[in-house]
Amino acid sequence: MNAPLRILGIDPGLNTTGYGVIEAVDHSVRLIEAGVVRTKARASMGERLRELHDGLTEVMTAHQPHVMALEQLYSHYERPRTAILMGHARGVICLCAGQAGIEINSFEPTKVKKLMTGNGRAPKGQIQLAVKIQLNLATLPEPADVADALAIALCGHHQSRIGIGLTNFNL
Repeated sequence: MNAPLRILGIDPGLNTTGYGVIEAVDHSVRLIEAGVVRTKARASMGERLRELHDGLTEVMTAHQPHVMALEQLYSHYERPRTAILMGHARGVICLCAGQAGIEINSFEPTKVKKLMTGNGRAPKGQIQLAVKIQLNLATLPEPADVADALAIALCGHHQSRIGIGLTNFNL
């Protein structure tokens, strides 16, 4: 039996960042905790980024993940402001991982959807259902940010099973 591997999946956002912590032992995966970190929409940029940092630091301290699975940035060219705001949030998320000494593996949204459902353009409902099934949950994970974070964490687990990108662990 291999040692348990804790994976923190993150669906980054400035308003709402979804997170999910899973633990994998051999071929078994279980949910540890999932939720969201919300920032105050009317607060200054600096305050919102600090709230995000504090919330994720709390999650990392409580659950001690070995690795972070993080969604890569994706934005339509018609919305450059969204990409810039997401970049701020993702930078803080990477800072939190760096401060905790956690390795980061990034996943493209279409690859997460393809791995989870077989369709790189799967709608949110299909992702929620796939996460529910793979983690044997009683209900669909809500909100969609949580389901996305858990899907990203599951991608991190699948990646670890085939040994790509996890250079700090003997799996």
